[in-house]
Amino acid sequence: MTKVAIFDLDGTLLDSMGVWDQVDIDFLGKRGIEVPPDYMIKVSSMQFQQIAEYTIARFGLKDTPEELMQEWDDMARVAYSTTVEAKPGALDYLRDLKSAGVKMGVATSLPPQLREPALRHVGMLDMFDDIVSVDDANDVGKDQPDVYLLAAERLGAKPADCTVFEDLLVGIKSAKSVGMKVWAMHDDSSDADWPEICDIADGVLFDFHDAPRPL
Repeated sequence: MTKVAIFDLDGTLLDSMGVWDQVDIDFLGKRGIEVPPDYMIKVSSMQFQQIAEYTIARFGLKDTPEELMQEWDDMARVAYSTTVEAKPGALDYLRDLKSAGVKMGVATSLPPQLREPALRHVGMLDMFDDIVSVDDANDVGKDQPDVYLLAAERLGAKPADCTVFEDLLVGIKSAKSVGMKVWAMHDDSSDADWPEICDIADGVLFDFHDAPRPL
């Protein structure tokens, strides 16, 4: 375990991917559309506005990106502030790292209006030295390493000195491409990619009880 740890939120620290599944079902259902099997995979690494633009183009919707984002935000805000929970062992693991002097940051696709209520709800809001999102990192998704590099920069660390915790295959590949160590967290939303994730990650987890401890 390095002295700098960078965490994804959705599907890694937070057991929250089901929230977006339900948002998609409810949002598209109101428009008489079933969620295609590949939709969540397509949008999983995109920035929020990119998802809105992609959704409008794919389904021929008349909404503006701003209207879509507001509707999604309203639907998700309640769930993130009241029902989303931490992955098993996550909070204790963060406390262990903090007490050992490990610098900790977040690299997420979640906007502030969702991540802050969620982190407050699960008791993690004050655990991190910095929080960055893809919106802060050149507005590109996790298929590029920008958000991980920005998190490392803000934590005063070189990429090689960082350990990233991530559930998305594209994010794992991006972090690895710039020399970071990556521990993969299993999430049901990534089941299809799990064999490849196991091949390229430095370690894999099903919860945080077996996560690497600092030296």
